[in-house]
Order: sequence, then C-alpha cells, then structure tokens
Amino acid sequence: MNVILLQRVEKLGQMGDVVTVKPGYARNFLLPQGIALRATDDNKAVFEARRAQLEAENLKRREEAEDMAGRMEGLSIPMIRQASDTGQLYGSVTTRDIAAGVSDAGFTIASSQVLLDRAIKTLGVHNIRVKLHPEVDLMININVAKSEEEALGLIVEEEEDDFGQDLEFGAFDNEDADVRVTRSDEDNDEASAESEPPAEEAVAESSDN
Repeated sequence: MNVILLQRVEKLGQMGDVVTVKPGYARNFLLPQGIALRATDDNKAVFEARRAQLEAENLKRREEAEDMAGRMEGLSIPMIRQASDTGQLYGSVTTRDIAAGVSDAGFTIASSQVLLDRAIKTLGVHNIRVKLHPEVDLMININVAKSEEEALGLIVEEEEDDFGQDLEFGAFDNEDADVRVTRSDEDNDEASAESEPPAEEAVAESSDN
C-alpha cells in the first residue's frame, strides 16, 4: 500500500514522502495514528495544501521535545523488584513500567515511546532509549534493584566507574595542567637557588684566592 507520511518515520521516510508499506502496518498503525494518509490524488492535494501548517506544527513539537530531552538528561529511574540470588527477576520490567516511572519523575511519556527490544529480567542498570519526537530521542538509566538502598548503591558504583575512566584517559582541564607547570617551575627555581652559593660568599671566596 502507498501512503503519504505526515511526519518523519525512522527507517521509512520524511514528511511528504510517498512510501510503500505492508497493508497491515498502514491500517493498524500509520493511518489510525495520523502518521500517514493513503496516497490518493485527493489526499496528495490535501497534504500539499496543509504542508506549511504541518511543518510548523512539527517544528514546534520538535522544539518542545528537545527542551524536554535537555531536562531529562542523566535521568535514572529506580525499579524495585524481587529477584533470585543470581539476579534473575521474579517477573520483568516492561515499557509500561518504565513509562510510569518516567512519568512519576515528572516527565509524561507513553509506553510506545520507550524503545525496548524485550522486557528487562535482570537486576542492574539498563540503558534504555526513549523517543520524544520522530527526530528527538535520548538514553535514560533504569536501575533495577531489590531495595532503594541497593538502587542507590548501583548509581554510586556507576558514577565511580565513570570517574575512574576519566582518570584513566587523563581527563584533566587546562587549569589543572597550568597549576602543575607553575609549581614545577617554582620548584626548579628553588632547587637552583639552593645549588648556587650566596653572592656574598662567592665574592669572599674570590678575594681569598
């Protein structure tokens, strides 16, 4: 089936593109969600008449999504679950659970915006992609633990790992480097001063000779 996209669809096309999709995908998702129109001559004319309006609306939604993504940066959502000693959950964490957790943190999203290949079934910190707009997405941390205390411990461990990587790769700023160079120069000056005799002693030794 040929359809006209009313917004960008990942791996499919941009707004205004006429693309061929499976009939079931069009009928069950694209058309009812208002993401596309059947590619008839009448609908093509309707789209062209509304193109400027649709592009303006899309731009506004994208800017709002970018602002929200900035505020969500570094977000970590704790999920308390029962699990075995091997870390396997008695149950799972689904897209609906994640959407609810993000909403509880003050950012309302739908479960369909959580991109999860399969439900989470193990303890630990899981990096999950959230799509706020067809052109805007970000990564958040889902921290699955047996208790609030354990969840906090996982966050601290991850921060320490990040700090360790910074040290390993020498992530120091220029100001620190300047301080070290300055101190090194001062030490060299002091060492030179100690190795050279005072001027008066040098003159006295010369007179004796």
